Amino acid sequence: MRTRLYHHPIFAEHLTGAGHPERPERMRAVEAALEDECFQHLDRAEAPEGSLEAVLRCHPEPHVRRIAKAVPDEGLARVDGDTVLSPRSFAAAFHAVGAATAAVDDVASGAMANVFVCARPPGHHAETATAMGFCLFNTAAIAARHAQAVHGLERVAIVDWDVHHGNGTQEIFWADPSVLYASTHQMPLYPGTGAKGETGAGNIVNAPLRAGDGRIAFQEAFETRVLPALEAFRPDLVIVSAGFDAHYRDPLGSLQLSEAEFDWATGKLLDLADRHAGGRLVSLLEGGYDLQGLGASAAAHVKRMMTG
Repeated sequence: MRTRLYHHPIFAEHLTGAGHPERPERMRAVEAALEDECFQHLDRAEAPEGSLEAVLRCHPEPHVRRIAKAVPDEGLARVDGDTVLSPRSFAAAFHAVGAATAAVDDVASGAMANVFVCARPPGHHAETATAMGFCLFNTAAIAARHAQAVHGLERVAIVDWDVHHGNGTQEIFWADPSVLYASTHQMPLYPGTGAKGETGAGNIVNAPLRAGDGRIAFQEAFETRVLPALEAFRPDLVIVSAGFDAHYRDPLGSLQLSEAEFDWATGKLLDLADRHAGGRLVSLLEGGYDLQGLGASAAAHVKRMMTG
């Protein structure tokens, strides 16, 4: 399978301060893992800058202006207690958007079978008009809207296996049945959303897991809730919010997954994309804060994308 990786040096220039878990070393850990010989045929491309037009499909202009205005000329500034800005943060976020929309272009045109976007800051906590949880703009939501507006892909599924629920993605598509949002996540945990009863317009599928859950519970959630919903939805495109902080080593969660579970889930989504979406799958890096667990999990994920 033809797989592309988007990355850019600017993603390491989004600085968050000493001790912050969402740090530049995360990019280096993933990139180092993807230097293994088995990735020699991985197509690599530099992330382009995203467009304001793409961002405005999900976020109002005043929100974009607030973020731009909050960016400091030097040092650090805070959007909230968790979300930090440095002088290059706005540019990094726009390149993350550009990578996500370029990835959609790649799979929609058939140039690539699937694409992995190794970018930061992450995006799935960003709501329509609120930056939070390390996230400024919701790249998964922007990618979905880009697929619909530019390529006419009517039904887009977003599958989120980050340990934290993607409250922003859920909020953006809450009343929109053209986008299915399905999430496995630990609960209770930040941000406090993601109960099974949160169903939107019937397009929201939450499969919360409990602290300490591992392979058996994760696979059961996928096979009984996530995959049946995807089969019924028959998406034209699958987007993965690929957070790897459900790994057993991660300091911000208490799930017990390993890279083997991410490999398994990737294979399931690739099979589904082959059946319903012409193979089109775009994966966007979200969380993952233990560098060893992050690197091993991202490598397993991308290797499966390359081999099917």
